[in-house]
Amino acid sequence: MSASEEQKQQYNEYVKQVTPTHNLPLEMGKAFLTGGIICTLGQAIQNLIMYLGTDQETAGTWCSVLLVFISVLLTGFNIYPAIAKWGGAGALVPITGFANGVAAPAIEYKKEGQVFGIGCKIFTIAGPVILYGIFTSWVLGLIYWIGLWGEWW
Repeated sequence: MSASEEQKQQYNEYVKQVTPTHNLPLEMGKAFLTGGIICTLGQAIQNLIMYLGTDQETAGTWCSVLLVFISVLLTGFNIYPAIAKWGGAGALVPITGFANGVAAPAIEYKKEGQVFGIGCKIFTIAGPVILYGIFTSWVLGLIYWIGLWGEWW
């Protein structure tokens, strides 16, 4: 065996040792449980707010605001990353995962100051989402407007 082949074999053995192994059904179960708990919490918040006398739309708004607040608070106390590590994709339920994604870079770079740390890094995740969200909305609005224009003729 040549030195090159021996190095390749040693490298492949090393890669095998350091590559984590996953139990797919277990990981899927943890993601399902984590996402389910977050969604159940959201539903409980919405039901409580509706019980207090608000309509469904207002309760949904308050539910979203409170879920974002809880997610950012847990990110600030370094709890949400542990939840995300355990629950995987289940912790990426859109609103809480997005809030964590926006808050985490801002918290990480706060030592660099208000402007260059928090001000710049807070848009690391949010910037592209906002940009492409607005652009897509504009394109779809334009298509809708052109469709309406065709009805006028």
